[in-house]
Amino acid sequence: MSRPGPPSRTTAVRPLPGEALPAGQRRFLIRGQLRRPLALTVADLRERWPQRRAEVVFDCATNGPQHHTFAGPLLREVIDAAGPAFDARRRKDRSRYLLAVTGGDGHHAVLSWAELDADFGDAPVLLATAMDGRALDAAGSQLVVPSDRCGARYVSALTGIWFGTCAPPEAVPEPSSGDLVDSS
Repeated sequence: MSRPGPPSRTTAVRPLPGEALPAGQRRFLIRGQLRRPLALTVADLRERWPQRRAEVVFDCATNGPQHHTFAGPLLREVIDAAGPAFDARRRKDRSRYLLAVTGGDGHHAVLSWAELDADFGDAPVLLATAMDGRALDAAGSQLVVPSDRCGARYVSALTGIWFGTCAPPEAVPEPSSGDLVDSS
């Protein structure tokens, strides 16, 4: 079965019914409060977005210090292509959004959109397509947070990214003098 025409730069390549992905490719989903949810492979990330490099050092709890060079697109640019459901002109609206990233081993991490947004943290977080010069097509993309000193948010073999807001916390009533605990 063949596809009609080449895919555009901002839409996902989705197999037609009954069509499998090429061998050695993993797909992950980007969903949530987005206008255009995406299903992407490492090849999609490599072909559709500019590749950035990040030389990183982070501490792994099980393997000690890790030194790697990653390449891949900025997470911010990939999410932008999915059409975040916020009003981009309103900074306070953008600052309420979160990303929950899940890996193939069940490991997950949370980032705030403000960390990535150029008006706030402008962090160059990557969706890696290569590590130390080796393509990650078979292993799956990896979340890379270059500013982190520990590797807890380096999520491997991505299976999904959820983007959206969580409900604001309920108002906490003022404590009465009887509710206060003396810590002295």
